[in-house]
Amino acid sequence: MDDTLGRAGGRVTSRDGTTIAYERYGDGAGPPLVLVSGPLCTAASERPLAGLLARRFSVVTYDRRGRGGSGDTGPYAVEREIEDLAAVAGEAGSGAALYGVGTGGALALAAVAAGLSAGPVAMYEPPYSAEAAARHGGAAELLGRGQRGAALDLFLAEWGVPAEAWPGGDALVSTLAYDHAVLGDGTVPVRRLAGVHARVLVVDGGASPAWARQAARALTAALPRARHRTLTGQTHEVAPHVLAPVLEEFLAEERETSEAA
Repeated sequence: MDDTLGRAGGRVTSRDGTTIAYERYGDGAGPPLVLVSGPLCTAASERPLAGLLARRFSVVTYDRRGRGGSGDTGPYAVEREIEDLAAVAGEAGSGAALYGVGTGGALALAAVAAGLSAGPVAMYEPPYSAEAAARHGGAAELLGRGQRGAALDLFLAEWGVPAEAWPGGDALVSTLAYDHAVLGDGTVPVRRLAGVHARVLVVDGGASPAWARQAARALTAALPRARHRTLTGQTHEVAPHVLAPVLEEFLAEERETSEAA
């Protein structure tokens, strides 16, 4: 246990036997919430946000398959990542809420659409767009040719971020192919999402690329019970202290609505 952050580590076994490492925040008294990281990120990447949310929630972050302390049993399939998330959510607690950033949001939606029983779902800028999918796909092709550095550079160009500003990216670059698989062809999976009846909050940044904001609106329109929120002045690298109150408000409101029903 890290007393400064109120953080404890643990491991859970996914359905195919892969070990998934996670971190838990808070005293365990609050409602469960799982944070799902985006490309080139691990559980550690979510620590600032998790620390803020742990004041009201029992927060669990985890290393997605192939990252950090988690295993990477092959062959890869999106279904295996859904099973990983299901295992972590089960460890977090019954009816855990989900929050995902980037393709982590797309993964959370895929899991709920596949039948994962979860509470409300929130996400920040899932990159549903042809442009984003092309870059993910290009990165996956470069990885297939062993060009890891070029794949990393191409992906980071999507957000205008220099490679030196994303420490640890080299160690995780192979998992960009997994994020490409989660995103599919980049279009909003309208038919699949029509069956998602969880309440969903889709958030974007007012200073993010136009395609990212368009994707957020398109996704909101495709979900039966979704609302949209734009954070003025924020980019894809959203400030945790700006995002946390928005998530707290949404999740607390949905909990009250559920309890009153």
